[in-house]
Order: sequence, then structure tokens, then C-alpha cells
Amino acid sequence: MKSKQSYQRILEPTQVLYLFFIALFALAAFLLKHYRLAIAEGVVFLVLLIVSIITRRRNAKALDAYIESITYDTENAKNSTLLSFPLPMAVFRLSNSDVVWGNDAFFAMFGVGGTRIDAQLASLIPDFSGKWLMEGKTRYPSLIEIRERKYQMFGNLIRGDKDDENNAIMGITYWLDVTDYDNTRILYEQSRPVPAVIVLDNLDELVRNYPDRVKNDIRENVEDRLHKWSEKYHGFLRRYDRDRYLAVFEKKDIDQMRKEQFPIVTEMHQVENPNGIPASISIGFGEDAGSLEEGLQFADIGTELALSRGGDQTVIKNRLNFEFFGGRGLEIEKRTKVKSRVMANTLAELMKDSSHVFVMGHKYADLDAVGADMGICCMARKLGIKAHVVIDQNFSAAGMLIDRAKKDADYRDAFLSPHEAMILADARTLLVVVDTNRPESVEDASLLASCNRVAVIDHHRVGATYIQNAALGFIEPYASSACELITEILQELMEPSDLKKLEAEALLSGIVLDTKSFSIRTGERTFDAAAWLRRAGAETSEVKKLFQIDMDTTVARYKLMQNAQLYRGVAVVVTDEKQERLVAAQAADELLNISGVEASVVASPDGEGGMHVSARSIGELNVQILMEKMGGGGNRSAAAARLGNTTPQQAEEKILAAINEYYS
Repeated sequence: MKSKQSYQRILEPTQVLYLFFIALFALAAFLLKHYRLAIAEGVVFLVLLIVSIITRRRNAKALDAYIESITYDTENAKNSTLLSFPLPMAVFRLSNSDVVWGNDAFFAMFGVGGTRIDAQLASLIPDFSGKWLMEGKTRYPSLIEIRERKYQMFGNLIRGDKDDENNAIMGITYWLDVTDYDNTRILYEQSRPVPAVIVLDNLDELVRNYPDRVKNDIRENVEDRLHKWSEKYHGFLRRYDRDRYLAVFEKKDIDQMRKEQFPIVTEMHQVENPNGIPASISIGFGEDAGSLEEGLQFADIGTELALSRGGDQTVIKNRLNFEFFGGRGLEIEKRTKVKSRVMANTLAELMKDSSHVFVMGHKYADLDAVGADMGICCMARKLGIKAHVVIDQNFSAAGMLIDRAKKDADYRDAFLSPHEAMILADARTLLVVVDTNRPESVEDASLLASCNRVAVIDHHRVGATYIQNAALGFIEPYASSACELITEILQELMEPSDLKKLEAEALLSGIVLDTKSFSIRTGERTFDAAAWLRRAGAETSEVKKLFQIDMDTTVARYKLMQNAQLYRGVAVVVTDEKQERLVAAQAADELLNISGVEASVVASPDGEGGMHVSARSIGELNVQILMEKMGGGGNRSAAAARLGNTTPQQAEEKILAAINEYYS
């Protein structure tokens, strides 16, 4: 194909072709000795050659002139196009954000006429930075609002005059008006449906032993308030079970409720039965879901989490985390003997079907954790199974109890380190976690992750992070302690005589610890459990000995208390000296004995660059909510948190800020 095109170009009638044939004819005439004809043809050849050269040069000059005119017109067209380009454009120096050039549309965007070059982007747009261009990005990370219009800025780097260092690197920006698009996006997001599940926490308690007329009045009062609440926020509400309701709201209405802190939860307390018991509700919202089905699943999870935290609160579940509102009141008791019996039988079946049984508490295990551990070991022994306690014996607040237990033959080799337990664990190992429900708080997170069969028994409120997919979950915030829950399980499976005296005293010590000698968080079930342990042989004098401390610890505790300051009814102690966690916790307990103190917070360095915080309460202040603001947890009367990479001064600021936020 290419050779054919070459032949065509050669045969085209050009001046070169004519000259070639004339020269050829002149040469032929000369060879044939027609000298006159050869001379004539030679003269014609020279004339045509001269004419051809002159014509070629004239055409080249004309072409240069034409190209020059075209280039000039193109430059003018380019300049005219940039100045009248419909999108705002600007060139600025990265060093000081000075505007080097901007078209009419750019300055009209700010309401300024002309093409000024004395402006700065930083003055036109507060907090503007060209860092995104230096990072290789071509799109500004957020929208820019100018004169009630929203713009998305695009740009790239350009090189200026190399002789001028200030102009070496500049940014050119293009501004796209996305106001209508963004407003449509916001309208879409704000109108997205958000399902909610509402549970009447204490319906059985409200209507127990009352005639149908009273029961109907109570239910009607509750539903009347729920319907008014739903209508206020343009929602949809229907009851689908005796104590459960389904509601659907728009996202913008949820945002308004969030600002108001969901007052419907506290307003529902105005509904009371004839004995003065107030109604309590828990609400779970499913936000930011991909579909209504997923949103309803989120709402169910939120409701169950609210109930596991004691009820009387609102939980918003989205794709990433949870938000908690309320929950400052007393927990609603949902535990029954039937539930304890079911949990006991289920746990027994799990133990029988396991190759190994490990029981593990939280880090720096206290008497409640170790006492619950020993209760599980007692249950396993009753079933003919050997259970092991996983604990770091060098980092525990129950060293005296552990030492006493090791003197018993059944517990001599019962305590394992996390490393030893990891070696023994297999696919059929059952891990029982007691006195905590947060994966980051357990004695060894690696062991938890490696065990497929996990049971959780705890009395703390569930936080944003909790052990998921557990084979058994017995979490009762109304219970005083983990030892109380374990005692109820043991009551369903054995007689008091089946317990060792050591085990009974270990369980009782956990109850005494968390109830502060039966002064707080003590219910009817707490005394029942203590009485059962007393029948099992527990002696209160021996339990008291487990709480004895040495003289140095006593002095350190009271030294901490000397530095206390009273802030809004909360005794706050922040020290820059490292203290044992037990000393800080005991100081927090002692501060509650001071008149006018409703709660106490003690913070001390943990030796790792952070601060450990212990909080206690005997008043209306819920220290669990206080500690959750710092990444911790616990229950209403006792909670703790750890602040990583925090100085004592920073810790004090965070504590006071959390108190202010709580009361606000």
C-alpha cells in the first residue's frame, strides 16, 4: 500500500517532473548529435529552473506570513477565551496565595469587578490553603461557600518564569458551582427514612396485680404520649407487640431529636401506675443504613443494647458505631429466676461439650473477677470437668485471695498465664468471660480472639464495643456484681454444701466489694445470694481479711485524698505520682464518705505515659456515662477509664470538661 502511494507521488505532474523530462530530452538530442536542439532544450531547462526557484522562495515567504497571522489570531482567541470562560478561573502563588491572574467570572463570584491582581485567596476565602495541590490532589477536599453559593474547586500545579523564584510554582484553579447539586444531596439525605424500635421496659411491673381497666389506662397513657411525640416529628408509629412499637422518621427529624437529647424518654416517667412506679422506655434507631431492612436490623440492635445497659435510654446505631443518650436513671431489673435457670442449663451444656474450660476476667482482676472465676471452677467441678483460671498473677488486686486458693488441692494448678492457656486451647475450648463485656478489657485479647466458643457473664452496662457472637450472654446491669450472677447460676445447679468454704467466701467478697459492704447497688436478689453463700459456709470475718491493706497503702490512699478538690459535687483528685490502681480505687471509695460529695474521680499516672481514672458515685451522677466520654465504662456507681498519652494537667481538663458536659 505504501509503495503504491509512493509511485503515485512520483507520477504527479510537478515542476520537478517537467524539468526532469526536459533535461532527459536535451541529453538525448546531444547524444544523437542534434546540437542545436540540445542547446535550445538546455536554455529552456535553465529558464524553467530559475523560475521554479524564484516561485518556491516566494511561496515559502507567503506561507511564513500566513502562519504568523494564524498564530497571532490563535493567541488572541486563547486570551479572549480565558477571560470570557464561563467557569471562574484563577492563578495564584502557593507561597502567599497572591492571585496572579483571574478571569471575569472569578472576581464576579466574589462580587468584585475587573481582573484585579492585588487580591489574596486567603483573604477572599478564610482558612484557604494550597496544601492539597502540593499533595498531588486535583480536587479541594471540601466545598467552598461564597455569597450563598457552593463551589467545588479543582486545580493543578503550573510552572512560572524560571528566572523569578517567587513564580516558580503556582496553582491554577477552576471553580464549579454545585449549589443545586449539593442542595439536592442534602435534601435526599435529610429525607431518608430512619426506623426506630421502642420498648416499654417495665410493662409487667406497671400492670402486675391490677384489673384490666387500670392496665388499659396505663397502656393508653403510654401510647398517647408516643403518638404525640411521633406526630411532633412527622413520623409514623405502630404497635406490633404487647410492649414494642415501630416508628419511622426522616433523618432531619432525628437530628432535631438528637439536639434535644430525646426528651420523650424522661417525659414517659410522668406515666405512673397507682403505686407510683413510673413507666420507662428504651429506643433504638437504625441510621445510615443501606436499606430499610438493614435500618430495622440496626434499630433492633440499638434497642437490645439499650436494654442490656439497663433501659430508660436511647441508642442510635449506624454503620460505624453507637450513640447513647440518657440512661442516667436506675437500671430496670429484667432478670428472673427463669432466666437464671436457662442460663445455668445452657452454660452447663456448653461445658459438657468442650475439651477445655477457661475462665477469664478483666485486666488487673479484682475480688469480683477472681471470685466469679472460682465460682465457674466450682460449677465445672460439679459437672466433673476441670476448669482453669486465666490470669496474670503479678498484676492483680486479688493476690491475697489467689494465695489462699492455691493452698487448696483443687486450685493448686488451676491458675494459668495467658500464654499457657493459649498453648492448651483448641477448636472446642470454651472461654467464660466474667466481670467485663468489652474485648479490649479482658485479661488477654489474643486468647479471646482464638476461642470460637465464648460465654459472657457480666453486670456492667454494654458500651459501644462489646464481645459479639458469644454462645451465651448473661449481662444484667441491675445486678450488684458478677459474683451475684454466678451465685444465682450455682443456685440452679447445686446445693450450698457442694461449695467449698473458700469458694463461698470468694464469691461473697466480690459482692461485698462492688456493693461497698451492701451500701450501694444492693437489691433483694443481692441479699438472697449473700444468704445462700452464708449457708454454704462463708464467714464474714474471713471475707473482711481479704480487704486488709498494709500501712504504706493506707498512707498513700489518704495522701491522695488530701489533694481532692470539690467541683460541682464531684471530688476530683489528679496526681502526678504513679499509684497502684487499688489505691486510687480505694481513695475514690473513701471520698464518698465526705459530706456534700455525690461522686468522686481519682486519676494517676499508669507508668506508660497515660493516666488511669477511677470513678465512684452514690448520688444522681452516673459515672459510667462520665467514663464513657473518656473511652472507659463500668456501671452507674463504679467505672474507670484509661487515657493514653495524657499528662496530669490534660487529664484534669478532660475530667472537668466531662463533668460540665454531663450536667449541661
